[in-house]
Amino acid sequence: MPIPRKRSRKKNPISENDFLEFEEKPRADDPFGEGWDGSDWKPVSRLVFGISTCFFFYMVYLLASDNAITGRSFVIMMLHNVNLVFHEFGHPAFSLFGDTMGILGGTLGQLGIPLIVTVAFWKKRDSLGFAVGCFWFFENFLDVAVYMADAIDLKLQLIGNLGMEAHDWRNLFLRWDCILSAKKIAGVTSALGWIGMFWAWLWLGWRCLLTRNAQLQ
Repeated sequence: MPIPRKRSRKKNPISENDFLEFEEKPRADDPFGEGWDGSDWKPVSRLVFGISTCFFFYMVYLLASDNAITGRSFVIMMLHNVNLVFHEFGHPAFSLFGDTMGILGGTLGQLGIPLIVTVAFWKKRDSLGFAVGCFWFFENFLDVAVYMADAIDLKLQLIGNLGMEAHDWRNLFLRWDCILSAKKIAGVTSALGWIGMFWAWLWLGWRCLLTRNAQLQ
């Protein structure tokens, strides 16, 4: 009985276009999808960046020349009052997770709301909104740093004229046994705030530059 021969299967020819189509398709598990390199961000005109720069350095001047909490500037006072609303909201919101979290919740609240706003603009790829959100988020670091440093000085007037028993960061530093390092921690927190605010402005300038280069091409 003859042994049947195996028929060789014809290989489907693969053209060069198949490789191109494969490479151009975004991976299904790619969390960034198209525009991962930042090309999907909204453009930033030179006019928008110029106005934003004026606003940025005006705020930097106010924050550098006055206290972030007790500043006499109307703009700084209004900004602090907005931050204070979210600070006070954070106490009861985070108190569900324990006493320590309830005390820390004030700071988490005033940082958390700007962070949520910033992430929302990031998802929409709104360049200006994202930069403003970052500036607001890091500006709160200056506010928090003043409160931290006051854990030793106890000069700030607390809401309801409460005493040092209601001072958030004094209570936290005492619980964590680092009250003597309050000034140093406040200094680091303030430095992070300044770095973050300048980073937001530089990032917006970079987006403006990319927009300009895209228009010239």
